[in-house]
Amino acid sequence: MVKDRENDIKGVSLPRTTTSDLRGRQSVRATFKLTEGCIDAISIVAAHLGIKKKSLFDHLIEDAGSLRSIARKVQHARLSRQGLIQKTFVISRKSLVSLDKVSKRFDAPRDALVEYSVQRLLPVIAREREKHEKRKAVLVDIERHLKTGEKILKQIESELGNEDPMYHKFETAMTVHENAYNSIKSFIEKGKIIEDFEPETIARMFHM
Repeated sequence: MVKDRENDIKGVSLPRTTTSDLRGRQSVRATFKLTEGCIDAISIVAAHLGIKKKSLFDHLIEDAGSLRSIARKVQHARLSRQGLIQKTFVISRKSLVSLDKVSKRFDAPRDALVEYSVQRLLPVIAREREKHEKRKAVLVDIERHLKTGEKILKQIESELGNEDPMYHKFETAMTVHENAYNSIKSFIEKGKIIEDFEPETIARMFHM
């Protein structure tokens, strides 16, 4: 009897993958008109959690139950003429199809569905803002420690010379320390957008 290679690889049972499943994971471009606060919120969470915006959209939109609940809330909502920014994102085809279906079924603007879906990220942003401030404080300590290490390295060089094994070993340690410091500093700089973020700006451009 020939084994079903689609479902059994070395004794491990696997679910079948259909063509529609694979197509649903294809990346497509979708353009929305959103508030600046909404766009910032997406960027903040992506930067601070280190995830792609596409994955973030998939997480928010593929939750059909939450999307329908939001759609009922924003039924017949109309967008203000001013204050919205046109922005194109890469999302999965499955997410876009889901968004379009719910939008048509509940007569809820696609832009409004995205805008209010992003509100679910606000608790995450609040927690990340607290962490951001703590990271900045710790970075000061790391920088101080780095400068102390640099002074010690110079002292070793002065007393033993730069050919001494102790100098080489400590220099290696300082190089690792400096690289870590620069990496952490870059991460914090990238996340500075969270400092000026105003949660109340999200969805205020919609008339219910």
